[in-house]
Amino acid sequence: MVDTSVYRIAIVLALNVSALVVMARYVVRVSSGASAVWERQIRRFEKADRLSFPRAGGIVFTGSSTIRLWASLHDDMAPRPTLNRGFGGAQIHQVTHFSDRMLVPYRPEAIVFYAGENDIAGVMFSKRKTADEVRDAYRTFCQKIHSQLPEVSIYFISIKPPKARLKSWPEMQRANTLIREFCGSDHRLHYIDVVPAMLDAEGKPRRDVFKWDGIHLNDKGYAIWASIVKPILEQHWMAPKQSSI
Repeated sequence: MVDTSVYRIAIVLALNVSALVVMARYVVRVSSGASAVWERQIRRFEKADRLSFPRAGGIVFTGSSTIRLWASLHDDMAPRPTLNRGFGGAQIHQVTHFSDRMLVPYRPEAIVFYAGENDIAGVMFSKRKTADEVRDAYRTFCQKIHSQLPEVSIYFISIKPPKARLKSWPEMQRANTLIREFCGSDHRLHYIDVVPAMLDAEGKPRRDVFKWDGIHLNDKGYAIWASIVKPILEQHWMAPKQSSI
């Protein structure tokens, strides 16, 4: 009589090997920096749009997982209509790549952008970028958006000081400085500084605003962001509009 436990062990091992192969392929794709790795998530957005297309003139939040995981975003920004289009562990060039499909069609009044952290830290072994490269990538994003939506305002949320990525923080700070300077070159570009609120009295990342991974924000962290971002967006709606010409 054949011991069925041998078959069960073989099946478990085969499944584990298959899972490891799938995970390895995923890591390789993400580390390559290829935009196509997020195609499935973008298709989910498009499917949602086919069911109910967002009305024009709202605020689109886009960028990496820090935006994607902002579960209270709609309530935090109420009554302004908002749309969350954060995805994966996105880098700036990937948001730019998909902007024709997940940003431009909505004809938003404003775009709120958070990315750059993964570019500098090197998500899943991807190539680490310098502050200058991050600034240049963000400039390319803005140029692409304004070539199709010349009047839209774009708000860059400063790269936050991640507790688990302290080695990369000096370069992130430099990127923030360069992007703040770039935003000063165009009245349609705005810089939202969340860094002071993310630091403790000693100038170190606060422990109480992050999840267990030391990278993503918890509910308290998002509440702090909402208290900073919403008043700035409210000022946008009250300010007289300027022509881009």
